[in-house]
Amino acid sequence: MFAGSPKGADASAMLYTLVETAKANGLDPHAYLTHVFEHLPRARTEDAVRALLPQQLAMADITPLPQSC
Repeated sequence: MFAGSPKGADASAMLYTLVETAKANGLDPHAYLTHVFEHLPRARTEDAVRALLPQQLAMADITPLPQSC
C-alpha cells in the first residue's frame, strides 16, 4: 500500500519478516540487522547465509551495539 511498487512491497515484506522473526527469537532487531549487514557480504555459501537467519542466532552471537547517550 505504501511501498510505491510491487517490488518495493516485496522488499518491505522481507525486511519486516526479518525484524519480526528476530524479535520472536529474542534478538534486538537493530543489533541483528547490523550483524547481518556486516556479515552478509562475506557469506559465500548457502549455509553461511542460512547461519545469519534470526532463528540460527542468539544475542550472545551478536556484538551488542553501544548504548547511545
